[in-house]
Amino acid sequence: MNEIGLSLDTVWMLLAAMLVFWMQPGFALCEAGFTRSKNTVNILMKNFVDFMFGSLLFFFLGFGFMFGSEGAGFIGAPNWGDLSFYKGDLPVEGFLIFETVFCATSATIVSGAMAERTKFSMYLIYSAVISLFIYPVEGHWTWGGGWLCNDAADSFMTTTFGAVFHDFAGSAIVHSVGGVLALIGAIALGARRGKYAKDGSSRAIPGHSLMMAALGVFILWLGWFGFNPGSQLAASGEVNRVAISHVFLTTNLAAVAGGVATMFLTYFKYGKPSLSLTLNGVLAGLVGITAGCDLVSPIGAVVIGLVCGTVLVYAIEFIDHKLHIDDPVGASSVHGVCGILGTLMTGLLATESGAFYGHGWGFFAAQCFGILVIDLWAAVCGVALFYGIKKLHGLRVDARIEDEGLDIYEHGETCYN
Repeated sequence: MNEIGLSLDTVWMLLAAMLVFWMQPGFALCEAGFTRSKNTVNILMKNFVDFMFGSLLFFFLGFGFMFGSEGAGFIGAPNWGDLSFYKGDLPVEGFLIFETVFCATSATIVSGAMAERTKFSMYLIYSAVISLFIYPVEGHWTWGGGWLCNDAADSFMTTTFGAVFHDFAGSAIVHSVGGVLALIGAIALGARRGKYAKDGSSRAIPGHSLMMAALGVFILWLGWFGFNPGSQLAASGEVNRVAISHVFLTTNLAAVAGGVATMFLTYFKYGKPSLSLTLNGVLAGLVGITAGCDLVSPIGAVVIGLVCGTVLVYAIEFIDHKLHIDDPVGASSVHGVCGILGTLMTGLLATESGAFYGHGWGFFAAQCFGILVIDLWAAVCGVALFYGIKKLHGLRVDARIEDEGLDIYEHGETCYN
C-alpha cells in the first residue's frame, strides 16, 4: 500500500507540474493580447526564454541554491547538475521539474511590465539572474526549509513571533517577488513613448487582442489548479485527498470573487463593466488565495478574492495615474499588490491560527515580517540588477525601434503578415 501511495503521489505531482507549465502559454497569450501587435513575436520569445533558461539554470545550480544545505544559512550549496543531495520521499527528478515550473513563473511575471521597450539581449540577462539567484535564495529561506519556515522550538521565527511564515503555493515567494521586480524594472525603463501627455495625464495604449488576453486568463486559471493543489505534493491518504479538494475549492472561489468584484466596481466607477480589468480581477483573486488556500475556509477565500479584486482597480489607477509607472499588463498590481494582500490576509483568516478567529496576532506578525523580508530582498536585487544593466549597457531600445515595433528589429520577423 505504501508503494501504491507513493506512485499516486508521484503521478499527482507530475500532473500538477504539467498544469503549472501550461501557465506559460497562458502568460504568453495574456501579455501579447494586452500589448500591441508589432511586439507580439518579442512577447512570445520572452516567454519561451523564461522556461528554457529557467529549466537549465535551475537544474544545474538553482535547485541546489534553493534546497541544498538542509535549509541552513542564506543560500544552499550549488548542485552542479547533481541531484543526489536531495533526501525527500518523492522521486527527485519529479520534484525538480515541479519546482522548475514555479521558478519559470516567477521570471515570466516581469516580462509583461517591461514589455514593448526592452532590449531582448538585456532580457536574457535579467531573466537568467532571476531564475538562478533571486528566486532560489528567498525560496531557500521558505520552501527550502530555511529560517522563515523553520518551526523548531529555538528557531528565530518561533521565539520571536510564536509562529512561522506560511506561503502554501507562492503569493509571496513567487507572485509578490515577480511583482516587485516588475515594478522596479518598469521604473528603470521609463514609460512607453506617448504614454503620458505633457500635462501628466495618462493615455491609454490598448492591446491588440482582448480575445487572446481572455484565452490566456482562462489557461492561467486552469493552470492554477496545478499551482495550488499541486503544492500539497501528495494525493494518497485521507488527509491529502481532503487537502487538495479543499485547495481546489478555495482557489476557484477566490478567482470568481475577484472577477465579480472587479466587474461590478468598474461598472459603477466607469459606467460600463471592463473586460480587461475583470480579467486581471480573476488573476488578482488567484494570486491572493495562493498563500493561504490550505488554511482559510471557503468563505475566507471569497473574502480574499473580493478584497483583491477591489484593491486591484485602485492599485492600477494609482501606479499609472499618480506614480506614472507604465505597466502595460498590470503585473505589479496583480502579482505584487495582491500577492502581498493575500499573504497578510492569511494571517487574519486562517481558521486554526488567524487573528480573526481568536488565535492572537503572532501568526499575522509572522506573515507581515515574512512578506517584508522577501520583498525587500526582491527590491534590493531588482534595483541592483536593472539599474546595473541600464548603467552598463542600457535596458531600452532606441526610439525608432520602439515606434516601429520590436519584432522586426529584434527578431527579423513579425507575428502577423
